[in-house]
Amino acid sequence: MTKSIATASINRETAVALIDAAITAARAIGIPAAVAVVDATGYLRAFERTDDAPFLTVDVAIDKAWSSASFGYPTHVWNDYVSNDPKVAPLAYRPRMVAVGGGYPILEDGKLIGGIGISGGTYQQDQDACVEALQKIGFELPA
Repeated sequence: MTKSIATASINRETAVALIDAAITAARAIGIPAAVAVVDATGYLRAFERTDDAPFLTVDVAIDKAWSSASFGYPTHVWNDYVSNDPKVAPLAYRPRMVAVGGGYPILEDGKLIGGIGISGGTYQQDQDACVEALQKIGFELPA
């Protein structure tokens, strides 16, 4: 009987490439940004902040990445869950839960390997930068 599980997780090289792609996307959109990539267990793997990004964006980006990796849902989806389902609504009060756009799970071959979070623009701008970065590196988007 096996007493362990094999867990895939994003490697450092790919995490840094995602950060670079996200910063490029944010600049193209015209927003300052903090970008965080966490591994499959929610721990920070890579981080960058543009010089003009407000300091609050640091924690928000990290928590968006953590929130999206927690169950494998983009953060904008959590907004509907915590607003419309009374059984899930208490999750909105978790200290690190962020339920606005800008966080996506990182999926490889259908398996969760991490999360990315971007903060600095509107929720839609952050979300768009995430999508662009994930697609540039070749990751699938959640259904």
